[in-house]
Amino acid sequence: MNTVKDLYKLYTKNFLVDTDTRSIRKGTIFFALKGDNFNGNKFAEEALSKGADYAIVDEKEYLTDDSIILVTNVLETLQELGRYHREQLKIPIVGLTGSNGKTTTKELITAVLNQKYNVTATKGNLNNHIGVPLTLLSMNLNTEIGVVEMGANNHNEIASLSEISRPDYGYITNFGKAHLEGFGSIDGVVKAKSELYDFLKVNNKIAIVNPNDEKQLDKTTNIKRVLFNSSINFLKASPFVELEFNDIFIKSNLIGKYNFSNISAAITIGELLGVSSLNIKKALENYIPSNNRSQIINKKGFKIILDAYNANPTSMEYALDSFNELVGSEKLVILGDMFELGDGALKEHQLIANKAEGFSFAKTILVGENFFDVTTNLDRFKTFLELKEFIKSETISEGTIIFIKGSRGMALERIVDFL
Repeated sequence: MNTVKDLYKLYTKNFLVDTDTRSIRKGTIFFALKGDNFNGNKFAEEALSKGADYAIVDEKEYLTDDSIILVTNVLETLQELGRYHREQLKIPIVGLTGSNGKTTTKELITAVLNQKYNVTATKGNLNNHIGVPLTLLSMNLNTEIGVVEMGANNHNEIASLSEISRPDYGYITNFGKAHLEGFGSIDGVVKAKSELYDFLKVNNKIAIVNPNDEKQLDKTTNIKRVLFNSSINFLKASPFVELEFNDIFIKSNLIGKYNFSNISAAITIGELLGVSSLNIKKALENYIPSNNRSQIINKKGFKIILDAYNANPTSMEYALDSFNELVGSEKLVILGDMFELGDGALKEHQLIANKAEGFSFAKTILVGENFFDVTTNLDRFKTFLELKEFIKSETISEGTIIFIKGSRGMALERIVDFL
């Protein structure tokens, strides 16, 4: 087997691929990926024993069965197969990236498009050099539209993922202070995320653009673009975002004014692809966030806003501003460290601490090594265990609204268990 076309013939028997032996289904092609702490080649025989039709390896010593196929590089082969499959798909694909709100926007777009089409979208946050080809290869003959989320923490990654997924429509949520360790600066973020625009321009595809974002307008001046529907009007967020468009009222289950642009993108893409206004309303009102993204949890007489899915300086600022606008009740804020900020980490944490201290919250608590090093009068703890002991000793008044946000690595959702 010498070409991706040969492998594609095997793939199209079942349209099933996997990289994890724990989820192997009968008829799957197993790709034996390598990581810093594992070698998938070692699990090729196990994958076959669990029902895989074939296993793709790149180390000759594991070529122990006729159903094991040797390639030069398993990851590159997976990416090539994903791109080749995308080229065979005669369907539109929506690609999106950005510093904040990618996953929520992806899910909103998917919910809207599902009202009319059979949609296959990125699962969870599988949006990297492995997740994007796996997303494409999860699209089968029944898929009518694909929605592909693309994430990156270094330059040229969005360019590569765009070449693999080849979107017909592209949307960038925003340019924010995320992954500065890899991008170097906010200008680096703009350049890296705009690699999606570069692809759209060269291939004469369409950008979906927020007309209230001057940076997005500027970057898409010479690209075919569709601006958000001008009839979309923000009404309020107290705490859930309410809006209207085409004279239709929508009350979402998303908190924070910052989610208005995410909803607007879904509306605009839905309309562009022929979803009716009433079906858009139905999709948006039925969508409920999960997986620690702006979840509302009621417990012991107080309300928890759990936003522990991820965090960066820009999303922290948006969230604090939004939380501050909520009326009534005592407010307790718990903020965890933001990761991947490089040399500017202490400065960015200091800015967030300063901002939080400027609000009149009943109490603000900071946790993590970076927040522990800032200069502030706020309560702060270096470790989660110290935070836990402190909170358990505190009396939280009935009716208090608690806002929790931090990077994924902080796992602040654990707080809910002992509140």
